[in-house]
Amino acid sequence: MILGVTLTVFILILLAELPDKTMIAVLIMGSRYRPVTVWIGATLAFAVHVTVAVAVGRLLQLLPHRWVEGVTAALFAAGSAYLLFVPEKEEEEKGEEEADQARRGLRTVTAAFLVILVGEFGDLTQILTANLAAKYHSAISVFVGAMAGLAAAAALAAFGGKALLRVLPVAIIRKTGGVALAGFAVYTLVTLVRG
Repeated sequence: MILGVTLTVFILILLAELPDKTMIAVLIMGSRYRPVTVWIGATLAFAVHVTVAVAVGRLLQLLPHRWVEGVTAALFAAGSAYLLFVPEKEEEEKGEEEADQARRGLRTVTAAFLVILVGEFGDLTQILTANLAAKYHSAISVFVGAMAGLAAAAALAAFGGKALLRVLPVAIIRKTGGVALAGFAVYTLVTLVRG
């Protein structure tokens, strides 16, 4: 395991996931149900997503290195644009809809698991995780960093989401994540051009 890769992945995934619709769903479920059960369900679903993303990332490693760098730069740029330009009100509404669906009689862990499992397929953080696995050639480091970032985001949302939003508005979280992803897009493009 490469600690620098793990830490980089952790920070990127945490910043990308915090303003996401699924985190808003976890925040709402955490305020209505026992936060620990919501967190467990969400984290189990994230484990499925990270496993799939890292496996796809390993397959992407078979492509020529310059292609992987190009795709990675494009996806970082797309993720940055999404976080910087998609209004958070739209994400809040999606998150509230997902949380409302979870209240229809399912047990909390199962509800949180299903909401996150369905809501995260093909999501920004899953795509980023796959690309980071392809870029860094360290599946374990990327898996641990992504899981830690997603579990931390779910914990923040489930246990302290409402308090966090009083101190740090979603708009600032989104902009910070967008700027971080833009920086990685530029860095990856520079690496591609120099390589």
